[in-house]
Amino acid sequence: MTTTRPYSHIIERLRGVGLRPTRQRLALAKMLFEGSDRHVTAEILHGESCANGISVSLATVYNTLNQFTAAGLLREIVVDGDRSYFDTNTSDHHHFYHAQNRQLEDINGGDVVLQKIPPAPEGTAVSRIDVIVRLENIQ
Repeated sequence: MTTTRPYSHIIERLRGVGLRPTRQRLALAKMLFEGSDRHVTAEILHGESCANGISVSLATVYNTLNQFTAAGLLREIVVDGDRSYFDTNTSDHHHFYHAQNRQLEDINGGDVVLQKIPPAPEGTAVSRIDVIVRLENIQ
């Protein structure tokens, strides 16, 4: 009989990108990666952590989200100068941003067609294009 450790798939996912599976990383990774793709801010994830009895500081949540992003587990979406979302879907896609409720919604990458982009400055290359379509409710 083979038994697996709880969260072994998350432990392997973290180790696979060179991150040590600490207790806090495991708890946050479980909340982020179990279930469907989602968009979270550090504040949202911190609130969910507290509600689930996970003792973690907001600074640790920020640090962990940034580590996960640098390792390629998350994608950061900056919607304005003071609000970033972290997306568990790292595939090629874009976003609708609902300004009234501050929610992101995925747009399939193939549904946005760019006819021309300017050449990258010398010594650089385009690594990714992020399109954010900002929406507002109409009366």
